[in-house]
Amino acid sequence: MSTGAKIAVGGVAVGLLLIPLIGFWMSLLVIVGVPAVAYFALDPSQRRRLRRINNRKQIGR
Repeated sequence: MSTGAKIAVGGVAVGLLLIPLIGFWMSLLVIVGVPAVAYFALDPSQRRRLRRINNRKQIGR
């Protein structure tokens, strides 16, 4: 399993555990918000590199 897949599975697990504690909408905000904040915390050159790596992983490339 790739590192990205492990992080995604972990995020879903944390979100599911948070639903009974803080409610559906707040847990959804955590699941979506944390990766978004992490992405925007990167500087532009790191974002370009990340996009380039993800584009190479597409099927047929």
